[in-house]
Parts: sequence; structure tokens; C-alpha cells
Amino acid sequence: MDKNKCKDVLPVGSAGIKDDSVNTVKNGPLFFYRLLEYTLLDVLVDEHGLSNASDFLYKAGHKAGLTLAKEFLDFKLDFNDFFIQLSKLLQDNQLGLLGVEEFNLENSTFIFTISEDLEYNDCSKESNAIICRYDEGLIAGVMKAYTGENIIVNEVDCWARGSGCWRFRGAPAKSQKEKHSI
Repeated sequence: MDKNKCKDVLPVGSAGIKDDSVNTVKNGPLFFYRLLEYTLLDVLVDEHGLSNASDFLYKAGHKAGLTLAKEFLDFKLDFNDFFIQLSKLLQDNQLGLLGVEEFNLENSTFIFTISEDLEYNDCSKESNAIICRYDEGLIAGVMKAYTGENIIVNEVDCWARGSGCWRFRGAPAKSQKEKHSI
């Protein structure tokens, strides 16, 4: 698959997002994405409970991250170039603006930020906190593909709690309490 064809695989349309939306998601295919995400989440919570539904979203994000990385990213790049490539892929497909606050290649630990994510319009203090679990899994999957290690990612700051972005801390499973098993 051509790595430059990501826009064909992850289409961007115009879903008519409310006017106060952030810039990168105003014309994204959010209606159908949200319809799928939230109805699937409702079914998972109803049938498997909140904790299990949360774990399912993390695992689904992880699988998506591995697939995204394998299909569209070049693992031969040094971290700076890899991160630029990943950031551009997310931004070009209106999935958010990715930033890096810390990265230690020797021990595979990092802190990434995402702003202007698809969840911005639905993320609120009252929203179900497990929605960001998919993002945690996605980042973990991408970083596992790059580092070769099982990376555990946890959201440590949330836009809805006033931080202005989502902040995710990642580290190899062996260095954290293995909260998420893949």
C-alpha cells in the first residue's frame, strides 16, 4: 500500500461540525465516526461493564496504532523524523496536532500531547472518561511498532479538565504497573 495514500484510506469529508469547533476538525467525517464510536461504546458498556469496555477500547486503539504504523510510517527513520512523519500523518488526516514534551529513546519513555483531536467536541467534564482510552491504545500501538517494546500509555492531562490539550505518558510495560495488558 502506498504510504502517501493515507487520505484515501482515512477519508476526510464535511460532516458539518458546530461553528465553535477547533480548526482541524471542522470538516472531518465526525458524524459517522462518532455514531460508530458511541453506539459501540454503549453496547460494550451494557454487555461487558465499564471496566471491560474501557479495556476493549484500549486494545482496539492499540491494534489500530500497530496497523497505522505498519502501513504508513517508516521505522528506519530516527525518532525526530519518525515523530515528524507521525505528526504530519495525524494532522493531514485531521486527527489532531501531536506534540512531544519528553522522549527518552534509551528507556522508551515519553510524554506526548494532542490538541484539536476528534474528541474535542464531545470531551467534557461530564463525558465518559473511557473515550480517551482509544487514544491511549493508538499511541501505544504506534510506539510498540517503532520501539519493538510493549508500551503502556496513560492519559495524564485532559482538555476537559482545563489543560488545553491531552497529555499522554508512555513507558515500557516492564517499568509500569501493567495496567493495560495487550
